[in-house]
Amino acid sequence: MRMITMLLALTATSASAWAATVVNKDDSAYVLVVTEGGSRMEIAVEAGMTETICPAGCFVTLPSGDRIALTGGETIEIESGTASVK
Repeated sequence: MRMITMLLALTATSASAWAATVVNKDDSAYVLVVTEGGSRMEIAVEAGMTETICPAGCFVTLPSGDRIALTGGETIEIESGTASVK
């Protein structure tokens, strides 16, 4: 049982290590459209908040309408209404 718990914890940790991060540095919320594995969802990123998305790679439609591909590990920063990928 202990081994299973350790494997599950390791899997969860390693999956989030490769996930992308969205940092909203603005005073207003933004909605990103995330398409991952054929599923489409809207992710609201509140003002001043950070969200983790795309644990296995995805496409993200930014507030500007631009669509970008993420493979994991990237950080999207939203500041003054503009998103940049780092």
